Amino acid sequence: MFSLNKLFNHSKSQKKHKKTPQECDFEVFLEKSLEDYRSDVFPIGLLDCSSIVELNLQRRNDFLDAIKLTLELNFPATGEKGRLESFLIEKLAVKVELTLTCKLKEPAKIHHIKHIVLVASGKGGVGKSTTAVNLAVSLKCEGAKVGILDADIYGPSIPILLGLEGEKPQAKDKKTMLPFVKDGIKSQSIGFLVPAESAMVWRGPMASGALSQLLNETDWGELDYLIVDMPPGTGDIQLTMSQKVPTSGAIIITTPQDLALADAQKGIAMFEKVNVPILGLIENMSHFICTHCGQTSHIFGQDGGKKMAHRYGVPLLAEIPLQLAIREYGEQGKMIAAESTLDISEHYRQAARLVASQLYYHHVNKSNVEIIITDD
Repeated sequence: MFSLNKLFNHSKSQKKHKKTPQECDFEVFLEKSLEDYRSDVFPIGLLDCSSIVELNLQRRNDFLDAIKLTLELNFPATGEKGRLESFLIEKLAVKVELTLTCKLKEPAKIHHIKHIVLVASGKGGVGKSTTAVNLAVSLKCEGAKVGILDADIYGPSIPILLGLEGEKPQAKDKKTMLPFVKDGIKSQSIGFLVPAESAMVWRGPMASGALSQLLNETDWGELDYLIVDMPPGTGDIQLTMSQKVPTSGAIIITTPQDLALADAQKGIAMFEKVNVPILGLIENMSHFICTHCGQTSHIFGQDGGKKMAHRYGVPLLAEIPLQLAIREYGEQGKMIAAESTLDISEHYRQAARLVASQLYYHHVNKSNVEIIITDD
């Protein structure tokens, strides 16, 4: 076992300082420790999806006292900071001050967007739009550049959930609109173009055409992820997004209720037919925790999402409890996932990290989505 004593302060950016053998040994030990780190987000270790941007070894009385470490991840997962710090402290037996950044290295699939992720459900009323917004803000909080597209042409909810109801988009030029930006999230919706009280009485092809315009005629800039809030069901818009857009994957939203699960199955089956990977399920209204006695009640059933995820061999990304605060934040145009002090936010943040992790490993394993172009 090599000695960690008598190490000098050093940084990878400091070229003048020549590393001692002890310093080189420590870097090898550090890299091995990163490789040994395991979690749901990093199932095969950290080293292959991170790089050491900066390493400072700090000493006191010729003994190693602490290290300052900056890692650049290939997908957003800054929420792993606390667990990773604790792991390294135990492994290295020194104080660790960790900084995590994120930079996706995949090429853009459309415009300047690297991943398009569909958030879908078999039926309405299961919290799909609320989940889409909170997944978007979670990815942003984890270190990514994120946008959200409201593909629910007949019942757009994103303007309300983002607190942008009644706002009108600005044109960049005669062919391009600028998205709205709220708390770092870029957004576009038919709800910005049509009065809220108006009903969209359009046939399927018209709705699909409007969606294509919203996607292609918005100046999104550079995005790591575009979250698409899909309409419920398995209609024309689902087929348009699945077959004519380079989609990275889909997330299915359900509740534990048997009726919701039956409809969610149809959504999974549709995406499987068009070769769009299912990134996982999110079960909303999973349970209710009484604020007075703390008792957990499964109002809409129990373990429905877990059983369905097991049946189809996909991850159960989150079991979101039924909480009054989720509704209150949504109605006020606030994003509860951004409130790190609330326990509920970690459900969304963990789901976002798992989605980003899957997309990265799919890319590494060269299992990209097969895009089928049709004339329909």
